[in-house]
Amino acid sequence: METATLERFANLAVDFSANVQPDQIVTIEAETGMEPVVRAVATRAYELGARFVDVTYFDPYVKKARLQLAAEDTLEFVPGWYGRRMLELGDVRAARIVLVPRVSPGILNGVDPKRAGRDQLPDIRERLEIINKRLVNWTIMPFPTQPWAEIVYPDLDGETALARLTEELTHVCRLDEDDPVAAWRERRTTLHSVAERLTERRFDAMRLEGPGTNITIGLLPSSVWEGGSATTVDGIEHMPNVPTEEVYTTPDPTRAEGVVRATKPLDIGGTIVSGLEVRFEGGRAVDIQAESGAEVLRERAAYDEHASRLGELALVDREGRIGALGTIFYNTLLDENAASHIALGNAYEIAVSPEDVPRINKSAIHIDFMIGGNDVQVTGITRDGADVPVLVDGAWRI
Repeated sequence: METATLERFANLAVDFSANVQPDQIVTIEAETGMEPVVRAVATRAYELGARFVDVTYFDPYVKKARLQLAAEDTLEFVPGWYGRRMLELGDVRAARIVLVPRVSPGILNGVDPKRAGRDQLPDIRERLEIINKRLVNWTIMPFPTQPWAEIVYPDLDGETALARLTEELTHVCRLDEDDPVAAWRERRTTLHSVAERLTERRFDAMRLEGPGTNITIGLLPSSVWEGGSATTVDGIEHMPNVPTEEVYTTPDPTRAEGVVRATKPLDIGGTIVSGLEVRFEGGRAVDIQAESGAEVLRERAAYDEHASRLGELALVDREGRIGALGTIFYNTLLDENAASHIALGNAYEIAVSPEDVPRINKSAIHIDFMIGGNDVQVTGITRDGADVPVLVDGAWRI
């Protein structure tokens, strides 16, 4: 990535997406090989008055060695200081900037998927705790890597593939705009408007229907829709995902009935799951099938008591930049913002009122997978049983 684009990326990440404050501790998490962008982000954070910038690199090849060689009963072990560090970031109200992928897709090809499903690193459960408590202003942003580019564009040579990925990420992050921050503020306003309209309807459930998909997902009495940005307990607004094109809510974890077919492949920590189909009964995923990689998701869905239940429902229209490209990025941040999706595992407290927090799903995992598209219609079901078109052919109807 050229120096000028690196600087624009760093400015967007620090000034707007994470909204770093003067005298704040900033943590940057990245994959090995991302040193140029990490240094640019750190430099910008110090320019804005950061007290200290802490960098953590994750090496996916070390993860692969562990999965291939470590004893079976050690694969879920995480040193306690990992969690304590994450919780302390919340205690000191740090800013957190995560650059993905931290495990480039395809790196774990050839690893026993059952073993791969047991090692969640670099994700740890404590990150969900500080997010739900709204203790840190944080953002996740994509940065192109060579291994990632070669998976996304297998027909291009290495250098050309990296250039193509860089170009498309620049576009979806709106870094090709004269003023990327202004462009994101406009998109944020649109997402806020849609979320407010959905919340006003107070739907009891949502039904998604399309090729291979027919599912009804119940909502909680106080479920609200969020999108675009979040605010910490200290009032710091930030963009958790850049790019972001979704509005999302927290569903009732006991009310999901039907079957879904993934409309895009899913990357789970370096293992690609393709041709995914999941059947839900009583809110729980009771059957997980896929053309490849099913064992990884089955392991994650069995990780704890509630890992097989839903923690998120997100809707995406056809106006976003990612879906229009038609590129499969094999990265959840990008692919989940190209199509409507659901997530197994932990739910977001921000999308319900305090009285319903005890009812939301609690789990150590949170795995999004895409089930939407222009041919998947979304209908809201009112509390008196009436159907209301919400997304038809990819366009909002509310």
